[in-house]
Amino acid sequence: MLANQPLADRLRPKNLDEFCGQEHLVGTNGVLRKAIESGNIPSFILWGPPGVGKTTLAWIISNTLKRPFFHLSAVHSGVKDVRDTIDKAKKQQFFNQPNPILFIDEIHRFNKSQQDSLLTAVEQGTITLIGATTENPSFEVISPLLSRCQVYIMNPLDEKNLTELLNRALKKDTYLAAYDIEIQENEAIMRVSGGDARKLYNALELVVSSEADKEGSGKIVITNEKVLTHVQKNLALYDKNGEQHYDIISAFIKSMRGSDPNAAVYWLARMVEGGEDPKFIARRMVILAAEDIGMANPNALLLAQACFEAVNVIGWPESRIILSEAAVYLATSPKSNASYMAVEGAIEAVKDKGDLPVPLHLRNAPTKLMKDLGYHKDYKYAHSFEGNFVKDNYLPEEIKGTQFYEPGNNPKEEEIRKRLKALWKDIYDYDK
Repeated sequence: MLANQPLADRLRPKNLDEFCGQEHLVGTNGVLRKAIESGNIPSFILWGPPGVGKTTLAWIISNTLKRPFFHLSAVHSGVKDVRDTIDKAKKQQFFNQPNPILFIDEIHRFNKSQQDSLLTAVEQGTITLIGATTENPSFEVISPLLSRCQVYIMNPLDEKNLTELLNRALKKDTYLAAYDIEIQENEAIMRVSGGDARKLYNALELVVSSEADKEGSGKIVITNEKVLTHVQKNLALYDKNGEQHYDIISAFIKSMRGSDPNAAVYWLARMVEGGEDPKFIARRMVILAAEDIGMANPNALLLAQACFEAVNVIGWPESRIILSEAAVYLATSPKSNASYMAVEGAIEAVKDKGDLPVPLHLRNAPTKLMKDLGYHKDYKYAHSFEGNFVKDNYLPEEIKGTQFYEPGNNPKEEEIRKRLKALWKDIYDYDK
């Protein structure tokens, strides 16, 4: 039986030299390491996926700089908790001591009033704020607070980082060292970790514990098959802290893309019961409506946007009904990624061809000089022609006739295909 304290906690790094990954921030020339070495750190927000060390890094900074450290979780804390913590911080400001650090985990879950309560303390230097978020701060953090903070991006751990962590666990952990452990295959444990150190350690500990209970003392050989068997068998235990956040939203999106409303509402229910942020769910549906439904049903984007706005107003628990309606609608809509593929193709053309010049007849001509140079000359105003259409070239000459948009195979876009074929005969090929 292994120790009650999780392996990830037992091996939590105590200083920057022990910290694994994020070299762009804490490496030799990392911006955060330089700030820490100077003793003067700004308020900042760490943005990255779970298990990359956001909380650990905040604690290391506080410990290195010998500053008081206050830790709040946005899931369990309200405005009163924030104000009480700021009051405690004020009482610790004497004899020109540096200000305390207030670390707020999952800061994206704070509402506007909760974030507003931080502004004065951050602005006056009562605290140095360190926020941690898995969501884009541009969407989830109010502008006044965001403008007072730096944003540092933390990346998923790569295979080199994960291998280093595995070796460290086998060599330095007292409990694991009691076993003769050989990692014969590491592909599965790398894959299930998904760049998350906590997942990696949880999986390793789970496999070792299960194999030790089964075999007693002796050699423990870790293979891909054993990792997958034990992790899947103990999925609830393995993911008890909501670490499947990205897997479940992926299953939700793929179910709607696959036109299965039953699976879509199941994964939605998993997120609802897990306390997922309704805005996160709704925002992903807005993306899906444009990327996967597109012109097959243009109303899907309007409904998804209406869903996003509604959950902002309604909140839990009623938002689950709005999310369910939107999910079922999107899942049962015809699908087309033609618009998505069109812009991807156009972006590739831009990268390949560079900044091609705008044809003269499409350029604006606000001055006489521009007119003399031929700007806007020979431009044909579509509304002056029958059917509000005139066949002209709207692309740079170098890529004239390049077709980026290929209508999807659905009733709506078949209508679009017929119209484009009639309009652009001999220019674009819409003969499918």
